[in-house]
Amino acid sequence: MLSFKGFAAKDLCDPHLAPSRRTFLRVGGCGMLGLSLPSLMQLENASAGEVLGGGPGWGKAKSIIMVYLQGGPSHLDLWDPKENVPDNVKSQFQPISTKIPGIKFTENLPQLSQLNDRFTMIRSMSYTPNGLFNHTAAIYQMMTGYTTDKVSPSGQLEPPSPKDFPNFGSNIVKMQPVDEPMLPFVMLPRPLQESNVVGKGGTAGFLGKSYDPYTLYPDGDDLDMSKMNRIKIDDLKLRPEVFSVRLKRRAQLRNLLNAQMPEINKAVESFELDEYYDRALSLIVSGRAREAFDLASEPDDLRDKYGRNTFGQSCLLARRLVDAGTRVVEVIWPKVANSDNHSWDHHSGLSKRMKEQSAPMLDAGLSTLIEDLDDRGMLEDTLVVAVGEFGRSPQRGVSTSGNNNSDDGRDHWPYCYTAVMAGAGTKRGYVHGKSDKTASAPLENPVHPAALLATIYHSFGIHPETIVYNHLNQPRELVKAQALTALLS
Repeated sequence: MLSFKGFAAKDLCDPHLAPSRRTFLRVGGCGMLGLSLPSLMQLENASAGEVLGGGPGWGKAKSIIMVYLQGGPSHLDLWDPKENVPDNVKSQFQPISTKIPGIKFTENLPQLSQLNDRFTMIRSMSYTPNGLFNHTAAIYQMMTGYTTDKVSPSGQLEPPSPKDFPNFGSNIVKMQPVDEPMLPFVMLPRPLQESNVVGKGGTAGFLGKSYDPYTLYPDGDDLDMSKMNRIKIDDLKLRPEVFSVRLKRRAQLRNLLNAQMPEINKAVESFELDEYYDRALSLIVSGRAREAFDLASEPDDLRDKYGRNTFGQSCLLARRLVDAGTRVVEVIWPKVANSDNHSWDHHSGLSKRMKEQSAPMLDAGLSTLIEDLDDRGMLEDTLVVAVGEFGRSPQRGVSTSGNNNSDDGRDHWPYCYTAVMAGAGTKRGYVHGKSDKTASAPLENPVHPAALLATIYHSFGIHPETIVYNHLNQPRELVKAQALTALLS
């Protein structure tokens, strides 16, 4: 057989994965050598022992919680402080020791500093952007693994389009559907956004709306820290496109659900309902989603530990959703990019806003999430990733993206920043990569955002270069990158 070696994917017998480029090339090669399709199948069976995927961490993840730090947090003022550097580079916050000898955080992360022996840090996230590196284009790349040709001079993109590449979560739930009557993919508590470009990189794109996330965006301003308390059962309204047909008599079912659950189960058990209608009905009838959204059932002391704010309660809800069977949860930082107050977009007022607003919420919410999952045994197969679209400029007060920055602010910086991963086979207490003296560039082991996504796919047992087909029926890889197996065990 004429075989052009490429990256492996599962064959056509797998109902969820498309063939790899290698398979197509093999078919072409077989044609040149006069092999028939039955001969090809026979040879494929004979080589069934060939390893497709595999390696450290392969397939250990059953679910993922992506903690997306929209806005781009300053790595120098959180995870990667530098000493013996010029004053306009050095963080205004004091470095503190962590559980890992020789690794320091700033005083802004006291809880995470005592928990970093449970997670992996990547201190060498890095990429070179196309044009000005503003939020929308960077968010799109981080969520899909692809850049776009249509970038405006400001670095912003067009609104979401059915032609977009899918969010990584949509790819995962398409290839690994949930086997529970549960929402497969949930995004909360707000959409991805820069200025008036809302939701770019957060949809299923060319996969179709049936793989869009269920979006839980409670009413209230971004600064309303109590809006997660207003989640109601009525928030669980499935859009018509999610299961392709409207859920008939949805309102009546909601009203009768709690009082007549046994009667509903009995009434529908013998019906041969359409597959999509059946899935939607099962979701409502089972009550799993309804119960998962009930934050009030959690102990007060645990809710306090997560933080009585939008981010902390979103992290808690993410844990509850995963426990109930949700495959993908994306917790978006609850403040729009390019804004003030609790945003990570610290062009000015960094010393006050970081210390009093954003950092305490991150420290409490993320540390409690990792600890809570670990204590429950859920970290074995739940992957947690915390990352933003970029870091912040090493020098304060300079412009790197066309924005104005005060002496107490840092601009966008994609050339070096930090990500955190925990669970599902990621190493504990491991630091991957190293930044240079001023945290301006990786000193070793640079990691592109696409490689981070490739590692996520790998953790789910999905080869990163599995072929999917876009709106024009053109083959496209999930992501053009290799998994970072050095992070996994």
